[in-house]
Amino acid sequence: MTRLVHSVSDRLGVEPPPPGTDGPFPVPADLAPFIDHTLLRADAPAEAIDRLCSEARQHRFASVCVNPSWVARVSADLAGSGVEVCSVVGFPLGAHTPAVKAVEAGQAIRDGAGEIDMVIDIGALRSGDLVLVERDIAGVVAVCRTGGAVCKVIIEAAMLSDEEKVAACLLAKRAGADFVKTSTGFGPGGATVRDVALMRRAVGPEIGVKAAGGIRTRADAEALIAAGATRLGTSAGVAIVAGQ
Repeated sequence: MTRLVHSVSDRLGVEPPPPGTDGPFPVPADLAPFIDHTLLRADAPAEAIDRLCSEARQHRFASVCVNPSWVARVSADLAGSGVEVCSVVGFPLGAHTPAVKAVEAGQAIRDGAGEIDMVIDIGALRSGDLVLVERDIAGVVAVCRTGGAVCKVIIEAAMLSDEEKVAACLLAKRAGADFVKTSTGFGPGGATVRDVALMRRAVGPEIGVKAAGGIRTRADAEALIAAGATRLGTSAGVAIVAGQ
């Protein structure tokens, strides 16, 4: 894994990560601050979104993550709670143009989102068009910086080779992203301990790693944090903090 990260780092012209980025990392007793309480189903009704916000306030999760159409409602609901509003951009396929992603991010921020989870152009990455991938990410990062929002970059790891995963992470870091994220939860696979460890090694300690997709139990959450995750995207946050 270390050789792979250094090889891709060299080709992309970025510094390889320093020592000390291999786990296991400490797992805290309170996992709530790690959790983005998530509901991204297209058929989610308003009452489910409201319940999501109520649960997030009760357990003091890091954020509530919803589709853009719900951001204004969630922002009003969570006002003063200390729970952040997160929304998605280019979701779930990543196939929007960079200009559209930037506009989408800007609208979500104006509606109250303080965190943006964007999907990279997966096809461009797999075609080797790294310039487009970096430009795609950088456009959303710039909008987030202007709007005071955090930018997380979803690489959809289950669709990529290890080399492509590392390249995506390094491009996100170079473009100024705050996090790299494993998965949309709508792709062929979710977060794995192996992918989180690889991504942490790729980006080093400077930015976050968000694991998402298929995280159902406290044991899942603890294993991913020990591998290097600093945020977890899950719809099972209540069960996880209950120790289930």
